[in-house]
Parts: sequence; structure tokens; C-alpha cells
Amino acid sequence: MGSSQKDIAFTHSEDEAVILVTGATGLVGGHLINELHRHGKKVKALYHATPPKKNLDGVKWIKGDILDMTSLEEAMQNADKVYHCAALVAYQANQKRLLHHINIEGTANVVNACLNARVKKLLHVSSVSAIGRSHSNDTLVNETMEWSEKTNQSEYGKSKHFAEMEIWRGIGEGLESVIVSPSIILGTADWHKGSSAIFKNVYHEFPWYTEGVMGFADVHDVVSAMILLMESDVHAQRFILSADNLTFKEVFIEIAKSFGKNPPYRKVTPFIAKAVWRLEALKSIFTGVQPLVTKETARAALAKVSFDNSKFLQYFPGFRYTHIKESIERICFELKELYNLP
Repeated sequence: MGSSQKDIAFTHSEDEAVILVTGATGLVGGHLINELHRHGKKVKALYHATPPKKNLDGVKWIKGDILDMTSLEEAMQNADKVYHCAALVAYQANQKRLLHHINIEGTANVVNACLNARVKKLLHVSSVSAIGRSHSNDTLVNETMEWSEKTNQSEYGKSKHFAEMEIWRGIGEGLESVIVSPSIILGTADWHKGSSAIFKNVYHEFPWYTEGVMGFADVHDVVSAMILLMESDVHAQRFILSADNLTFKEVFIEIAKSFGKNPPYRKVTPFIAKAVWRLEALKSIFTGVQPLVTKETARAALAKVSFDNSKFLQYFPGFRYTHIKESIERICFELKELYNLP
């Protein structure tokens, strides 16, 4: 299968620039580092717990923590550009405090460290969860919509919203910075966690689907857009990154086709969703295992939210998103190779 990676025009006068990436072993961070390495860039890759399985020439792996200001400032030394990809994605009620620590306080630390180190530019990876919502399903969500607790009931979205406030604070203090807000990112990674778990569930013929609508984007496109923004003069802006608005049913069916599996056939209704998340919560109390479905994820799976991606395309009219069907075909092929699947 071919790759959807795009050719990026880097600033040749800054070939010796050092780039720091936080969250280096996550879906976005990992693919970003691979792309920077492909172009021969000098990269410092900050990871929290598990070291990478492979070493790349020109990439210096650093174990650190964005909640530890000392280790963060040490990693920031000599860095000209910073991609802040580190974040906690969680929807369990008992992880509220940790969400705020990592996503808000961690981002505040990154901003302060960038200011102290006089970093030239910071790119922050946020989420469409941090953008305001309309009460109408027919309204496309865009960057101008104000976040409020009335229309955004996700604790994760709340943490990402206040993380963005830290970025705007940094901009106010003279830090050149830009924010990207991806929708659900599809890419090859550990399919036991994150958005990649969608592929595992469909491969094992999980029978349930919803007709909720959400935006989806290929991780290669997200990374390409991030690099374009970093290498440009654009700053003090926020951009939605999303290729297509699709139902979860449509995405699940395409994944099933690519894997040669039976597609989901049982529709999740609001009543069923409510029963499942309550059952999972009860089970979690007795087993200590995090629930597979929570009140937040059940609500999100049923919601119909579409996103307007036109602002980024206005700034970069030559950019083309990969069609999600093509992305799914590639990712399924890569996952088959990664996990030796038939």
C-alpha cells in the first residue's frame, strides 16, 4: 500500500535547528518524529514512561515529564522549535484531577519553559473537543465558536480548552505559537489504546455501531499540516484539522471491508448506551478495571457533530486531505503487518 505522506518544504536556512517534541511515543508524536527524521532534522524526543522500540539517527530520546519543570527546561535547552503533543486522553470520572494536571498544568509548564528558553515557535496539539458547539446538528463547528460548559460536557474537552488558554497566555507574553485542533485521528499505532483501538474492535467483529457523526483525519495529514504551520509565518491562530465528517457506522464498515471481516450490525440506541455505561461503571467498582464505555464516550458516540476545515485550506490552498477510505485501507494493511494478522 502507498503512503499518504506529503512532501514538506522546510526552511533550508535552518537545517541545523533543534526541534523538541513532547509526547514523542504517542500516535501524533511518533509519526511526527518519523517525518522529521525522514527529512534529516535534529530532534529531541521527550517521552514519559515507555522508551521507543527503535532508535533513529539524529533523534535524541529523553525520558522526562512535562509536570517536572526541571527536566522540561533541561530538554528545552538549545531547542528552536517545540511541538507540544503530550496529553492525557481520558473519559473516566476518576481521572479528572490527572487530566487537569497533565493537560493544563503540563501545558503551562511547556509555555513557561519555552519563554525561559526563548524558543522561536511553539505548536500546540489541542483537539476539536476544546472548541465550542452549536445546539443545532446542522451547524458546522468552526474555530470562532466559543467554548462553554453548557454545550461542552466532556471533562477531557474542558482540560484541553484551559490548556489552550495557557497557549494564549504565552502568546500574550511574546511567545510565537499556533494551535491545531484535530478531529479523531486515524493512524497505525498500538491498537490497544487511543483511536487505533477502533481498528482492533472492528477486526474482532465487535457487533455494535452508532449513527453518531464525527470528523476524522489521517495522522499523516495532521503531521503534514503541523509542519507546514511550524515552517510558516503563521502564528496566534487556531486551526481545525479534519478531512471528512462521517458516521461511526460508515467508518466501521470501511474498516471491516479492509480487514475482510463482518461489519457491525447492531445499532446502539440512547437507551442501550445508557444501560451499557452504567453497567460498565458498576463492573469497574468491583474489578478495579477501567470501564470500556463511560458516560462521556457513550454521549460522544451518539452525538452528531460536523467540523468546518476551510480555515486551514484558506491559509494553505495547495493542501489536500487524504480521503478517509484510502487512509483506512493503508492503516489496515499496516496493522496486518504489525500484528501478523491473516
